[in-house]
Amino acid sequence: MLPRAFRLPDAILVNPLLLSHFTSTSCIGRGVDATVDALRTARGGLSPCRFERAELDTWIGAVDGLDAQPVRADLADFDCRNNRLAQLALVQDGFDARVAAAVARYGAQRVGVFVGTSTSGILETERAYMRRDPAGGALPAGFRYAHTHNPYSAAAFVRAYCGLRGPATAISSACSSGAKVFGSARRMIEAGLIDAAVVGGVDTLCLTTLYGFNSLELLSRQPCRPFDVARDGISIGEAAAFALLERVPAERDALDDDAILLLGIGESSDAHHMSSPHPEGLGARLAIEQALASAGLDATDIDYVNLHGTATPSNDAAESRAVGALLARTPCSSTKGATGHTLGAAGALEAVITALALREGFVPAGVNTTQPDPALAADYVLASRAAQMRTALSNSFGFGGTNCTLVFGRADHASANRREPT
Repeated sequence: MLPRAFRLPDAILVNPLLLSHFTSTSCIGRGVDATVDALRTARGGLSPCRFERAELDTWIGAVDGLDAQPVRADLADFDCRNNRLAQLALVQDGFDARVAAAVARYGAQRVGVFVGTSTSGILETERAYMRRDPAGGALPAGFRYAHTHNPYSAAAFVRAYCGLRGPATAISSACSSGAKVFGSARRMIEAGLIDAAVVGGVDTLCLTTLYGFNSLELLSRQPCRPFDVARDGISIGEAAAFALLERVPAERDALDDDAILLLGIGESSDAHHMSSPHPEGLGARLAIEQALASAGLDATDIDYVNLHGTATPSNDAAESRAVGALLARTPCSSTKGATGHTLGAAGALEAVITALALREGFVPAGVNTTQPDPALAADYVLASRAAQMRTALSNSFGFGGTNCTLVFGRADHASANRREPT
């Protein structure tokens, strides 16, 4: 039996933060305009797996053109698929210019970097092992683990690319990595250690991930179908997404009406199993409750839920129990049917998608899902539709029970029902 829902004390309410700019790049497009167009028209980006000659009967969400996009010459030591994708995202939508403007306002040492990743640049290590010395087994002289495979590589690369001198942190908590960066950044801003933060996630395709999930029998042989009655596994994707977080100006009139705020964050760790969620979704539910409480909102205040929705039978069932206990009548969808599961980048990508849904006024469809499972308690959206929303919630739940829920809101409506921090 699920424990009684609880209300955390008002003291944990957090001050909102402004997403002053954001961007994303995935298999459905480079930049936010392409992303919105794909989501509005329910256009997915998955295709049959041809990656690195992998002999797998599955579909993936690959970003085209990365082989022709080396990193900036002065950062050549960082060159790998993961950092190429990070760079490709940083130059979309004028994001790098907005970071430069933040540096001009606050100073390079007052802007932090928080990047989520899972496998980071492991593809570079895979390729290095393929080229190792056949006699002694030595890896190629040009292989630089610290700059490529190391999970910190992505954070170090973004910091160097943007010319920042503030704290730089890599978060690697499986599929919640790209969401948990928002919590880490918020705590440093609240502590007064920084004034702004580049937060995001980046993960790229590699054979270790593809064959690893295949060994767990979690890959679908067709484009994944989250929350569908016939769902049978995930489709692996790759993506990079970033947001610039700053304090909300004292004068709220300085904000555009459609500015997006980070209102609340909930994190939990249920540690039920290394690769399976708690069957009743207890950790997920706790993260959702904490996020709502920290935002000063009730479940009835939420207008849309971007589900974690990986399309495995057990994951979707567990999430539906958590969501159904609190938000059963709230429109929801998983965008992984369009993008694939982008692992360590998923939380950041879906945070940007949720922010776009709020800003542009639409509920994204659950691409590829045709018959929502009646056993799952969710108001699942099959066709994108216009909707004027105030607040939305994004779930990210990783292996090992590392859970994170984010609450976002439009600046012109977000404070309507919010209890202010005490």
